[in-house]
Parts: sequence; structure tokens; C-alpha cells
Amino acid sequence: MITAKARAVDGPNKPFRATEIKRRDLDGQDVLIEIKYSGICHSDIHTAHGEWGGVNYPLVPGHEIAGIVTDVGDEVTKYKVGDRVGVGCMVDSCGECENCQKGEEQYCLKGNVPTYAGVDKYGESTQGGYSTHIVVTEDFVLRIPEGIELDAAAPLLCAGITTYSPLNHWGAGPDKKVAIVGMGGLGHMAVKIAHALGAEVTVLSQTLKKKDDGLQFGADHYYATSDPEIFNKLAGTFDLIINTVSAKVDMNAYLSLLTLDGTLVNVGAPSEPLPINVFSLIGHRRSFAGSMIGGIRETQEMLDFCAEHHIFPKIEVISADQIDEAYKRVLGSDVKYRFVIDISTM
Repeated sequence: MITAKARAVDGPNKPFRATEIKRRDLDGQDVLIEIKYSGICHSDIHTAHGEWGGVNYPLVPGHEIAGIVTDVGDEVTKYKVGDRVGVGCMVDSCGECENCQKGEEQYCLKGNVPTYAGVDKYGESTQGGYSTHIVVTEDFVLRIPEGIELDAAAPLLCAGITTYSPLNHWGAGPDKKVAIVGMGGLGHMAVKIAHALGAEVTVLSQTLKKKDDGLQFGADHYYATSDPEIFNKLAGTFDLIINTVSAKVDMNAYLSLLTLDGTLVNVGAPSEPLPINVFSLIGHRRSFAGSMIGGIRETQEMLDFCAEHHIFPKIEVISADQIDEAYKRVLGSDVKYRFVIDISTM
């Protein structure tokens, strides 16, 4: 067994503490990664606070992982010691079902194995990237292209793919008007990616305080949704809306902004239901959809796309002792735009 230093939380209202965890010995197809950076995702906070239920504490969150390969199993063919790699939101799947065979492991019919707060094929609870090392089967390891620094690469493994996947799937491009709801960790990546895909990009945020950033990231337009007239002004405008907000909002109001055959895709995951009036959909053949990260193949495609187009998240690097403070700041919308833990401070 491999011992790793980590930061764990013991319950919904508990602070993070320093600890040590065990990582399994390498099987033939396993890769040992020395973690250099781990991003903080809103999903980490939801899970650590027990808002989605089913958490076995102590918990080590973190599914935006970037590091260096330090050892490989004797059957590994894709990676070697010294490679720059990443791990995202899942570390395994059945590999046999229809969805896995299509390269959509995130929708594994038997359930993918999440990087933390899951149970792996050995029956052990998975623990995430707020730690110095992790062991992952090579098929769920991503190659980080040259040109992307490891600290910037970490949030791409969740925030990047979570926004790239729906933009890619619903065909964001030069002939599409795309709106991004929210300008946080997910939203700012959605703006950058949608712009690089060639879409006309609009940000819909509660206020205009991040307008300058949004325009710098590639938005063509920026509106404050606190002004109710905006919904009248923009009614029937957008082909695609990506909602990145992890809070309850008036979905019917946003659905009214879609054009004929437009789609609103939720990637934010609020802990309470979002009521929908069916008349918000049927009047203009609109669709309300959801999207959850991407498969391994698409995630690698996203990393290569970001390297080619020089798309990087705007980050604030923190020490391991600042995790609790960072959680509070995320909940207070006091981050531009993604916290990343320097794992050397463990």
C-alpha cells in the first residue's frame, strides 16, 4: 500500500484536517500519479457538506487533478514515468455497456466510479485529489498537452469538460447564438470555449460587476438579469443556453429566451428541484436538457482544443491550509474564478 498525505473532512459542518490515506498497490494497468495541483469545484463543496447525501466520512474531495506519473503497472502502454497527466471526475466504469462502448463512460449504465465519494471495483471508498498521490487505471488518465501549465490544467478536468461537452454536443459554432448563465468557475470557461468555437456569446449574470472580465474572455454581450426588462428584450434570441449556476433560478424565464428549437442545458447542479412549466417548452418546440462532464475521449479532445486555442482558466492558487477559507469564498462568490490547491503545501 502507498501512503499519501491528504486533507479530509469528517462531516457536513467539520473543518478540513491533515491526515494520511492509503492508496492501493499498482495492478498491471494502474498508474501512480504524484499530484501537483487539485482544483476546488462547487461539487466538492456540495459533497463535503452532505447536500447530495450518501457520503461516507472521512472524505477527501477533489476531481480536478494534475500531476506527474511516478510509477506504472507492468501492463501499462499509454503512459510512462515523468508524463504530465490529469484525472477528472471519474476513475473507472464497467467498460462493457452500450454507453461505455460509445466513449460516454460518464453515463455508464452500471454507474461510473467517481474520483471521490464512490466505491471502486475492490470495494474500497474512493478518495480524491486533495492528496499527494493517487492510483488510477490508465484508461481514466488524461494526457496534459505541452503549453498548459499543471496548475491551469487542473480545473479543465471538470470545469473545462463540463462546459465543453454540451457546447460540442449541441453544435455551438459560427452560426449559433449562445448564452452563458453565470460567470463563475464554470461560466468563465464556457465563455472562453464558446468564443473559440466561433459562436456569438452572451453572458447573463445577476450583476454587471464581472462585465469587463466577460468581454475580455470573449463574450460579445453581457447583461444583468437583475433587470427584469432584459428577459423581454432578449426573448426568443438564443439557440443554446448553458446554465452553470448551482442555485435555484427561474428556469421558465430563461426558457423564454430560446428561439424555435432552442435548447437550455443545465450543467450546474442545485440541491433543490427546478420547476418547469410545460408551456415554456411546447410553444416553440424548446428543449430543456442536462449534461454531465464528458467521456475520456472527449475530455482528451477538450484538453487538446484548449492547448491549441490557448484557453486556460483564471485561477487563484492556495495552500492546503486555506481550503476552508476557499469554500467560504466560493459560497460568497468571492473568487475569480477557480481555486487550485498547491499540493506541495500538504
